[in-house]
Order: sequence, then C-alpha cells, then structure tokens
Amino acid sequence: MIKIYHNPRCRKSREGLEYLENSGESFEVVRYLDEVPSREELETLIGYLGISPEALIRKNEAVWKEQFKGKNLTDSEIIDAMVQHPKLIERPIIVKDNKAVIGRPADKISILLS
Repeated sequence: MIKIYHNPRCRKSREGLEYLENSGESFEVVRYLDEVPSREELETLIGYLGISPEALIRKNEAVWKEQFKGKNLTDSEIIDAMVQHPKLIERPIIVKDNKAVIGRPADKISILLS
C-alpha cells in the first residue's frame, strides 16, 4: 500500500497528491499536521528515505529559524523537533513498501511506482 504524508495547504504536497490520484494506484493519505508521526514512525521514514534527520527539515520555517537554527543538534534532538513541530517535516513524503521519496517535484514519485 502506498502512503502519502500530505499537507493540503502546501502546493507541492497537493501536486504530489494529484500525481498519485492520476497514477491509478490506491493509496492512503496521512495529514501529518493532524496525525503527527511518532518518533518511531519518523525514524522509520528517515531510514526508508536514506537521509539524515536534518535533511528532512524545512529550514525556512519560522519555528526552525527562531528555535533551532545555528544550534548543534543531535539526530535525536532534530527528530524531537519534528515531533513537537510537524510543520518542520519536508513534504510530501510518499512511502511504498520499505522505500520512500520526498515528492518534490511530483514526478520523483514515479521511482516508487515502477
């Protein structure tokens, strides 16, 4: 089953959702601002993406600039920040089996659908 971590207020996330809708694949939508991923879920996503926790952070968000920018944070502290402030999580994230991509641009999603 495909899962998209989606923020309906984000244009790029809406483009990712539209890409999945047009693919004909069945998928589940997780509005991650309403259903905040747990620490364990974020650790799993980061592993599927094959990136560092910091690479999943939206560094232009005000909360990042005000509370975290310039600090020497551990991976654990960065994950804690995403749990406390899910707006920091890059979007959309699309997961299929044990693989994931950040769907920016939306055509990156095709990697999971082939």
